[in-house]
Amino acid sequence: MKHGDISSEAAPGGENIFSCDEADVSSADHLVVMVNGILGSSADWKFAAEQFVKSLPDRVFVHRSERNAASQTLDGVDVMGERLSQEVLEVIKQKPNLHKISFVAHSVGGLVARYAIGRLYRPPKENTEDLSVENCEEGKATIGGLIPMNFIAVATPHLGSRGNKQVPFLFGVSALEKAAVLVIHWIFRRTGRHLFLTDNDEGKPPLLKRMLEDDGDCYFMSALRSFHRRVTYSNVGYDHIVGWRTSSIRRNTELPKWEDSVNEKYPHVVYEERCKACDFDQDLTSSNDTKDVEEELVTGLSRVSWEKVDVKDHNLHTDGADEKRVQNEHRKKEGVMPCTRSCKRVVKAYFLF
Repeated sequence: MKHGDISSEAAPGGENIFSCDEADVSSADHLVVMVNGILGSSADWKFAAEQFVKSLPDRVFVHRSERNAASQTLDGVDVMGERLSQEVLEVIKQKPNLHKISFVAHSVGGLVARYAIGRLYRPPKENTEDLSVENCEEGKATIGGLIPMNFIAVATPHLGSRGNKQVPFLFGVSALEKAAVLVIHWIFRRTGRHLFLTDNDEGKPPLLKRMLEDDGDCYFMSALRSFHRRVTYSNVGYDHIVGWRTSSIRRNTELPKWEDSVNEKYPHVVYEERCKACDFDQDLTSSNDTKDVEEELVTGLSRVSWEKVDVKDHNLHTDGADEKRVQNEHRKKEGVMPCTRSCKRVVKAYFLF
């Protein structure tokens, strides 16, 4: 199907977006996988996918994942991660000219993508067994046989949602937060257990803690480390579901003071930070106390470098009915989740090819 300069086609588990120009399609060797969040769908990434292709027609081939949509997003991070990994392999198999791979994921989709890359990771010594061995560089680790470039998480609850003020609409009230831990699985099922770290599969630690290490044939941290760039986009306000601390992988004392704008081209960017990898030697699966668990998650994820971009959408400075109306208009117009609209506009600015 053609839309101006852009074509789209149904693909295994999703939709591919690419240039109408055959010459562009033949030269586009960078697969960009876009993953939606909880109760979302691939439509949430429609605007961003089209902008990627319009701006970089001869470089990117975008796949909007649809295998985890609507109620399927309640099945758990691991189940969704398995589906996504299979979906990505099917896309790669159909497009033999692909050489590089990046992930751009929203909300819980960022956790799903982290799980999926752990399944797709191939250490250098295993590349010869991969289906896409012709795309591999000698001595390089790959994701599904492709060179990992960018892992971009938009408003993703990397530290879970259990800690104080990690879910802003609970207002930091301890009683409400404790109640949420007890009832969240009734609403968000297995995914809710993963987010609030109450899962206990066969006596194992919560999944988010296990994802701090390589676990059997899931190379969670090796995969994350293999990407040339890791970026978090976080809303400093007006995100009622995912708190600033959890989406930016920071301790409360590390939240920066920000100004209304530090970037003339992207005025909604209010703070930028490049964090080097820190080497910590500690047991990452020893405690179930909320504060200790959050510290373990921050420490574990800080073992790789991150670029952290904090944003504030100045168009959502309204309250009540006005805010809801503005958000609905944005969603209809652009096909994106309103709370991360500004994040998605600057994704391309930090993309590495």
